[in-house]
Amino acid sequence: MKRQIVQIDQEKCNGCGQCIPNCVEGALKIANGKARLVSDKCCNGLGACLGHCPQDAIRIIEREADGYDENVTANPARAIHPTTFNDEMLRGTSELSRQSYACPGSQIRQQKPAQQTANSVTVNSQLSHWPIQLHLVPVNAPFFNGADLLITASCVPFSYGGFHNTLLAGRSLIVACPKLDRTEPYLEKLTEIFRQNSIKSVTVAIMEVPCCQGLLRLVRQALKDSGKWMSITVETITVKGEKL
Repeated sequence: MKRQIVQIDQEKCNGCGQCIPNCVEGALKIANGKARLVSDKCCNGLGACLGHCPQDAIRIIEREADGYDENVTANPARAIHPTTFNDEMLRGTSELSRQSYACPGSQIRQQKPAQQTANSVTVNSQLSHWPIQLHLVPVNAPFFNGADLLITASCVPFSYGGFHNTLLAGRSLIVACPKLDRTEPYLEKLTEIFRQNSIKSVTVAIMEVPCCQGLLRLVRQALKDSGKWMSITVETITVKGEKL
């Protein structure tokens, strides 16, 4: 399949290794003094490692590659030696090792929700249109023209209690998930939305987990490809539901 994936310029790379701790999927390694991909299956193509290379040796390209496999990410040895490491051997992998390669966005957490008070009131929906999913909205939908646009990661409305009043009110909405959705058409569609409509402002709401950076990167690239220029307001929500 053809998809987005990390490419490392071996001429520029000096093997410093600064990119490796910033790849939460464990897709990068140092071999023969250079950073390299462990396996195509370990790279989700979201580019969390971008911007951490002092040599500017890392970029995202589109090429034929095996699909991203989160099961391989949890056990990178399988990607390197798929026949040598069987299921029984991998079950012996320590929990610490598994967690070190797992995406923080998938890590299990438990926390107490905020307490309801006597003064708590029902919040009215601020949604002004339908559909809202990026896969479904027409690029020339009337609610885009002249709009203040909110592009939000799918987890944000569930995580942030003030979503409707603080983020959504007065804005048109697009919802997308850069980790779980089939994102190949996203760049082209966002580009056409910006190109065909007079968007007044763009706000991107993401979670603090690294995979959400892929959505912000897509929006920035789409704006650039559309030939439009405007600043992007970024709102980041923690996994505890707080706005940073």
